[in-house]
Amino acid sequence: MHVVTNAVRRGDREYRSTLLRRSFREGGKVRKETLANLSHLPDEVIELIRGALAGRRYVEADAAFAIERSLPAGHVAAALSMARRLELGRVLDRSPSRERDVCVAMICQRAIAPASKLATVRALSQSTLASELGVQGASEDDLYAALDWLLCRQARIEDRLARRHLADGELVLYDVSSSYFEGRECPLARRGYSRDGRRGTPQIVYGLLCDRPGRPIAVEVFSGQLHDDKTLPSQVSKLKRRFGLKTVVVVSDRGMVTKANLELLSHTDGVGWITALKAPQIKRLASSGALQLSLFDERNLAEITASEDYPGERLVVCRNPLVAAERARKRSDLLEATERGLSEIADRVERGTLQGADQIGLAVGPEVKRYRMKKHFALEITETSFAFARKSGQIEAEAALDGIYVLRASVPAETLQTADVVRAYKGLEQVERAFGSFKGTDLQIRPIHHHLEHRVRAHVLLCMLAYYLTWHLKAAWTPLLFADEQRPVAADPVAKATRSPAAKRKAQTKRTTADEPCHSYHSLLSELATMTRNTIRPLGAPATFDKLTKPTDLQARALDLAANAPVTT
Repeated sequence: MHVVTNAVRRGDREYRSTLLRRSFREGGKVRKETLANLSHLPDEVIELIRGALAGRRYVEADAAFAIERSLPAGHVAAALSMARRLELGRVLDRSPSRERDVCVAMICQRAIAPASKLATVRALSQSTLASELGVQGASEDDLYAALDWLLCRQARIEDRLARRHLADGELVLYDVSSSYFEGRECPLARRGYSRDGRRGTPQIVYGLLCDRPGRPIAVEVFSGQLHDDKTLPSQVSKLKRRFGLKTVVVVSDRGMVTKANLELLSHTDGVGWITALKAPQIKRLASSGALQLSLFDERNLAEITASEDYPGERLVVCRNPLVAAERARKRSDLLEATERGLSEIADRVERGTLQGADQIGLAVGPEVKRYRMKKHFALEITETSFAFARKSGQIEAEAALDGIYVLRASVPAETLQTADVVRAYKGLEQVERAFGSFKGTDLQIRPIHHHLEHRVRAHVLLCMLAYYLTWHLKAAWTPLLFADEQRPVAADPVAKATRSPAAKRKAQTKRTTADEPCHSYHSLLSELATMTRNTIRPLGAPATFDKLTKPTDLQARALDLAANAPVTT
């Protein structure tokens, strides 16, 4: 008995039929008989019949094999692939060790799914990460010991990253943020200016150094009450002495600008700087005549000098019309809202339901403070009357400076042209993006539960290294994410950054340029996690073997991008 497939061509078409036939002898001759027409059966069923007739033995899969465990593996493979391309282990320490492997595991786990150290212990055994790095059975104490090991190597780690990504004359971005704290025992946890909107909550402050594209180079933790400007001197020392940079340009926010810091920067050989003026300083420039609003009649960018107040410095004046319009709209709304509240008080006074200068004052005070518009109103309060009016001249003077900001730089024009100074300062958004990743779902640096000072410092360092890995994964996966694959460089550096037409199409269609579903970083990790490593045991056999799920086209593309992305090592 056998299976025969026949093909008959009629004109341009070919007709195929599959028959079950038997051969037998009759009267000394070999004859053939068709037993069944199998043409309607699926190809795989026909192959089973063909194999059975050839003597092959088939059993149900459940009767032959047992899948003992399936562990998510795809997201681990991507993270480890990128970590190996970055030589992350060697960045931590030149010599292999269990502590190094545990640290790499914690970094990868935080880049995949951040959690507390206890939850991380459990998560390591719930994917292939622990077995891939040989850290099966790692306990919470092992993780804490590895954190201590990591902190001892922080200076060397940062030195290696600086050698990799910084060179003489490079722009270095520096900014400061804070994160709230759970508990009161850590000496670093102090009340201070909260960037998390958690007033009265203990916090830590940390400063982050990044290169121009936004890769993190170094991080330092400070006490929670420390002001931004007090963090800058140690960073200058780090750049010059530890990293050995002969020339460097530090870009920092206006919050770092103090007389002492500028003197430090100015008297440190090879250190240039770019920062911005504060609002009162801009007002003084305008009132002194150094800043003429006619500069913006035909352009949004100009360079001026004010040798008396800012000797030897370049002042780059910018005006963003969109910001100006938004501030004007907001001011108008707040003035009108304040007037409505004051009008209600005036009506009460006129009706006689509110009397006495002290009582009227108590009602007016909260109203003018609510929208912070007190400075724009003239108030007249007596025992029996209340009147108010806008300070039109003051409002017009403030409105004239809407959308204007002034950058100050010590870098000569031969090094950075006027437009490049603006672009360099706007590069601080890269550090802001890093802080957003630190505090958001990417890394979840907060809330911080550690009580020991050195553990807090190690935790922040771990988050920085996880961001280093995440930054490179996102860069590699740009074709698959909603991110802009090639952000356009605006001819006008003052104008708001815009997305490319390709990125806008991604956002509108939810499809990539290759017409695949577009993903966020976390949804792509979730998609990769469905690729599993299955531990299989043949029934009756003592040994097991592992079998990976065949990757989908999307998973294969993501893994290929992570494995072959260009990186600097």
